[in-house]
Amino acid sequence: MVGLKPSDVPPTTAVKFLGAGTAACFADLLTFPLDTAKVRLQIQGENQAAQAARGVQYRGVVGTILTMIRTEGLRSPYNGLVAGLHRQMSFASIRIGLYDSVKQIYTPKGADHSSIATRILAGCTTGAMAVTCAQPTDVVKIRFQASVALGPGSDRKYSGTMDAYRTIAREEGLRGLWKGTFPNITRNAIVNCAEMVTYDIIKEKLLDYRLLTDNFPCHFVSAFGAGFCATVVASPVDVVKTRYMNSPPGQYRSPLDCMLKLVVREGPTALYKGFTPSFLRLGSWNVTMFVTYEQMQRALMKVQMLRESPF
Repeated sequence: MVGLKPSDVPPTTAVKFLGAGTAACFADLLTFPLDTAKVRLQIQGENQAAQAARGVQYRGVVGTILTMIRTEGLRSPYNGLVAGLHRQMSFASIRIGLYDSVKQIYTPKGADHSSIATRILAGCTTGAMAVTCAQPTDVVKIRFQASVALGPGSDRKYSGTMDAYRTIAREEGLRGLWKGTFPNITRNAIVNCAEMVTYDIIKEKLLDYRLLTDNFPCHFVSAFGAGFCATVVASPVDVVKTRYMNSPPGQYRSPLDCMLKLVVREGPTALYKGFTPSFLRLGSWNVTMFVTYEQMQRALMKVQMLRESPF
């Protein structure tokens, strides 16, 4: 047995909400350079003239991170981290922390298990709710990750995270902060379904067939499977979302226009640009987040039970 044992009392919604946001922030701290590398690879080829002027060419995950460190400094892989943490505290708390509660709402009374359709519906619901609330943080995060901070080809526009929120709202209006909401809802509904439903089902089957107990090995296998499924189904939408949210006003008429121009100019394989860092990031992020999330729920429930205990 590894880690804390499951509590006899099911975790409350508040515990899940707080635990999910905190666990997601911890996972982001460990995997953020992979996410930044993914964004740089996804936008590569979008503005070839500016890229040629900077003399920067990204090749592979490690190569992208090393190039960024060499040309922009050690801190560059963590560009946008503050906005990323803002995003996780609002985004993951809703899409992960509220998943079980929404799933129970959709599950018919008396049913022993939720159906796959019910789980998918719950994943779509919490994913859409989360994006609606957290979209500005995602826009700012991607703007920082995509911008080159140092050197003669610098295109950094914002002095800090709060300045980015203010500048985007002033120059592009409130709609600028919610730019790309539709592709982001699409992407995160897919990701949330792939992650939560896959994790839910794998974990359930591992426990039902007694292949593993409800602890670290079970959580690790379930989270790894969830990360792989999420990467495969969500990469095309993720590339379009990144390109569209990072684009200046007027470059694309709509997310669909962005996708069509991307495919015409760079070919269908461009929809899977940055797949390796996406998988490395989502796989490691899911493992870190779900393992931490499970343990945090148990720890928070133990604290709550100790506080309520009369002795």
